[in-house]
Amino acid sequence: MNTNFPARDLGDITVTAVSDGYLQVDFGMLSNVDEEECREIQRSAQVSELNAVHINTFLVRQKGKNILIDSGAGGVKGWGGRLVANLDLLGIHPDNIDAVLLTHAHPDHIGGLLNAEGEAVFANAELVISSDEFNYLENDENFAAVSDRVKGSFLLARSIFKKYQKNLRLIDKGEVFPGVFAIPLKGHTPGHTGYRVEGSRDSLLIWGDIVHFPHIQLLKPDVAIAFDYDPQMAAETRCRMLEMVSSDRVLVGGMHFGEQGFGYIEKRQSGYGIVDFH
Repeated sequence: MNTNFPARDLGDITVTAVSDGYLQVDFGMLSNVDEEECREIQRSAQVSELNAVHINTFLVRQKGKNILIDSGAGGVKGWGGRLVANLDLLGIHPDNIDAVLLTHAHPDHIGGLLNAEGEAVFANAELVISSDEFNYLENDENFAAVSDRVKGSFLLARSIFKKYQKNLRLIDKGEVFPGVFAIPLKGHTPGHTGYRVEGSRDSLLIWGDIVHFPHIQLLKPDVAIAFDYDPQMAAETRCRMLEMVSSDRVLVGGMHFGEQGFGYIEKRQSGYGIVDFH
């Protein structure tokens, strides 16, 4: 069995970062930063593919339960698609997943919930999502107001909600499963949600899409991305979370943190940086 997946033992809970692969994002999608500066930051961080954004999911194992946080892109738009094969390397079949908790409903986080035939990949799983996220996407006025590009994301989300409707749970905040707590982190989407995982010995925060390009957005937290529903709120949430996790030394898991999956954040003279991946 492959054991080369980054994992954290929190005591009675183990959290493993399981890669779904990559997508490419043009630096033109970022605002409040020059494209050349983006390239310089990525090069100085020794990033080999400057525009590559890694897609993580997190497998939470506790007391015989297998909980997945996000599902990756599942090959939607040619993005990712490695999750099921990587779960298999961990000895986990899709039918063994008891629940999928969503940070939000963008395609690179929910695409892995359906297979090529449009059927549920995790047939036995409860699907858990913020009520604000769900209600926003199900609202026809919101659908009519967005661009054609975003309409596709709405339709994908709606088709997924339909396939999982018999086992769909809407949440706000607080304990979702024993030791797993939902934390609203709005801005990137109307219901963007982080999950604090508290084991018997240690804890961590899985913060979803607080950053997409960690080296760029930690150094310059006001850098927004075109996918942000409310760029100003997303930046405010990012700054608040960076201050909190750095001052309280909270271990973070990020969907776009790179294949190492986890890290601590430290405040620097200018912006923030990631430390201690190991």
